[in-house]
Amino acid sequence: MFTTPSHNGKVCIFHKFYQWYRSDISETDAYNPQEALKEAEKKAAEIYKTKSTHFLTNGSTGGILAAVLAVCKKDEKLLIWENSHPCHKNAGLLAGAKIIEYKLNYNENWGIYEPLKPNEIEVLIKKEKPKAIIITSPTYEGLVSDIKTISEICKKNRTYLIVDEAHGALYPFSDKLPESAVCYADFTVQSLHKTAGGINPTALIHSQCDSDIETCLKMINTTSPSYPMLATIEATINFLNSEKGRKKLELLINNLSKIKQKLKNLEFYGDDPTKILIKKEGLSGFELSEILYDKYNIEDEITNKKSTMLLTGIGTTDKKLQRLTELSHI
Repeated sequence: MFTTPSHNGKVCIFHKFYQWYRSDISETDAYNPQEALKEAEKKAAEIYKTKSTHFLTNGSTGGILAAVLAVCKKDEKLLIWENSHPCHKNAGLLAGAKIIEYKLNYNENWGIYEPLKPNEIEVLIKKEKPKAIIITSPTYEGLVSDIKTISEICKKNRTYLIVDEAHGALYPFSDKLPESAVCYADFTVQSLHKTAGGINPTALIHSQCDSDIETCLKMINTTSPSYPMLATIEATINFLNSEKGRKKLELLINNLSKIKQKLKNLEFYGDDPTKILIKKEGLSGFELSEILYDKYNIEDEITNKKSTMLLTGIGTTDKKLQRLTELSHI
């Protein structure tokens, strides 16, 4: 082939990725897709019951940027949490929006931030009259906002609701997990690579409103996306939605529940059972983290002065989970 990419699927610099190179072909524009990609995204929208679902190969960051650009114009107000992911603020800057930061309630007992309640969001929206608000749900530690009620408040006040559900990509596929924002928010962004088994940095943006999201995606994305990555997005969604995928997810949740019941010596907190947020009386979060690593060879996802969080997902094996039962001796 006399085309890009120049490796032609044959010259593989890193031989362990030979199959990847063979699948690495060029597409003129991923956001003006040809038949295969268009059909894959259409099928995804049917699975998630959205007006549109688009595949992202630059993470949830790309989805947040596009969502804000789709609804916010210069000098219109955008509400974001003061400690949110950097892309929230960057999205506002790119749109020329007036960024207003709000605070969350700090839980001193666990060393984490709690989501705002709907009535607190309503007071905030009525005061600032923003064009859009970004809510992070779930939080990194697995706390979930009442998106259904917040969505009703936003619609009543003509405010677009953008939900950063990067850590909640599994939610649409099990009734034992928190309810996904996909059905309620104007835009919901999910990272498939965090808990849903996708490769870095695959993600999705779902839309339930009328907007020119495709034009905005063109503005911030490359016209030369990775076809292997796009293919893995389709495969990941199809697996999660399959009988095998749902059974695997149910097994993970059930096993986690049994393990937590055995660990009477630890305290657990959070809305998402796949996020194991723990603390131990008499130990700081940092001390607990050191014990987990030094004594049990368990590396945590994130730690604060009060608690430690272990992240699990669709790829967490039974063997790996069984190691957690040893924590009953801490």
